[in-house]
Amino acid sequence: MEQLTDLKAILHSKRANIYYLEKCRVMQKDGRVLYLTEAKEDNQYWNIPIANTTVILLGTGTSLTQAAVRMLSSAGVLIGFCGGGGTPLLAATEVEWLSPQSEYRPTEYIQGWMGFWFDEQKRLEAAKHFQTARIRFMQTVWAKDRNLIDAGFHSQDEDIASVLGHTLAGIEQAQKVSKLLQIEAELTKRLYKIAANRTKHGDFVRTRESVDSANDFLNHGNYLAYGLAATTLWVLGIPHGFAVMHGKTRRGALVFDVADLIKDTLVLPWSFICAKENATEQEFRQQCLQAFTDHKALDFMFDQVKNIAMGHKSNETSAKQQGDTG
Repeated sequence: MEQLTDLKAILHSKRANIYYLEKCRVMQKDGRVLYLTEAKEDNQYWNIPIANTTVILLGTGTSLTQAAVRMLSSAGVLIGFCGGGGTPLLAATEVEWLSPQSEYRPTEYIQGWMGFWFDEQKRLEAAKHFQTARIRFMQTVWAKDRNLIDAGFHSQDEDIASVLGHTLAGIEQAQKVSKLLQIEAELTKRLYKIAANRTKHGDFVRTRESVDSANDFLNHGNYLAYGLAATTLWVLGIPHGFAVMHGKTRRGALVFDVADLIKDTLVLPWSFICAKENATEQEFRQQCLQAFTDHKALDFMFDQVKNIAMGHKSNETSAKQQGDTG
């Protein structure tokens, strides 16, 4: 069987593949991880390049062997069980993540994170950092992505620039996380309206239930973003429960914080564009993943989480050194 030493290590932020599988069996065969689809005539095997894969989402009608899990874990691949299309079967159900176990993940980032997390004011600062980075990312991507610009999503357009500028000012002035959540909700609501206008979608109402293709694509794309966020946090060794913005009683809340860095910038516009073009779910997924790759979404997530964790740790170290020499 292929061992961990046989795999060429690829940084998670550089890996290219996210798999969503339905109606198949994932198994180990001849030192490789494969998924098997059953056909009337014969069965077909497809190889999964585990060293270059970040997340595998298992949808309806899937099964997974213990030997395959062992190999996926050795390559650091996250495994998720989900409903059809990469989204939960019920609106309230979260994707259940099976994290590969390792005693040798880095500790510096969780130590830096926990160094500030119990301080409410520092959590607010971290939340502001995330929200500001989110807007800056959108301004950058929507100013250079030719496909998005051609579809009407340009960060220099008057309505978009006004919304983003107003949001940045609100983030800077916010004194509580509850205010940030309010600002975030208002931003997304306005972006939905802008996107609906740009794509001539008509009156759009966001709902987690399946009512139209735009909502379907938003659900699907958001869960792809959650996969990237979960991967980022696992690699850095930060538990998902230590959120800085979303619900304190939600075990996976930090995943939502990190996923928000890219959702509005990449998932939102492509959901409306693909809905307008009557794209299939597979075509939307491919477009979404391509956008993640083109704009290095996973790299961006890693950088922002590391900046917060190590930034607070550096500040505490400097303060301690000043105290020692004072």
